[in-house]
Amino acid sequence: MTKELVKKALLAQYLLIVYNALEGILSIFFGNVANSIALIGFGLDSAIESLSTIIVTLRLRKTGKVSKKEEEKHESNALNLVGYSFIFLAIYVGFESIRKLVTYETSDPSLPGILIALASIIVMPIFSKYRHGLGHEIKSKSLIADSKQTLLCVYMSYALLGGVGLNYLFGWWWADPIAGLIIVVAAVQEGINSLKGKECCSV
Repeated sequence: MTKELVKKALLAQYLLIVYNALEGILSIFFGNVANSIALIGFGLDSAIESLSTIIVTLRLRKTGKVSKKEEEKHESNALNLVGYSFIFLAIYVGFESIRKLVTYETSDPSLPGILIALASIIVMPIFSKYRHGLGHEIKSKSLIADSKQTLLCVYMSYALLGGVGLNYLFGWWWADPIAGLIIVVAAVQEGINSLKGKECCSV
């Protein structure tokens, strides 16, 4: 029974990795087209979240195959990489967001950005709830924590939707870099959790 549950968890992880990769590529592409730092930052965050999900997936694949000590050592090194990636993301997006606010650099309205945010708001809660339940069934703390990270992505999606949506509907150019700063706060939180040796967003 446990093996079947692990297989279901792995399938969910693979699907999430593919989704995050597509989300990241599209966000960065359309973010560059519209000069939207919020959309670019969201895309970069999706890429780092994919790395975090891959780490948890590799841990699940090794269930019962390696010693607990070896498993934790590899995960600790990988989490440090993820943590520093989030911190560098926060520095970049924070600098660009502040620069755009100070210099009044505007971004173009982005309908694709709105659609990407809406898709994430719909899809990510499903991934989060399903994987959270499986995590409890197979007693995987890393999977439970990773499902919480997915839920945080939903909150970031609302910030993105607010930024690109207000710009699209009302031409409020400053909403985009403000959304970028909100994404910075979330990225810093994720980075600190990883550097402390926690799976992203674990509590």
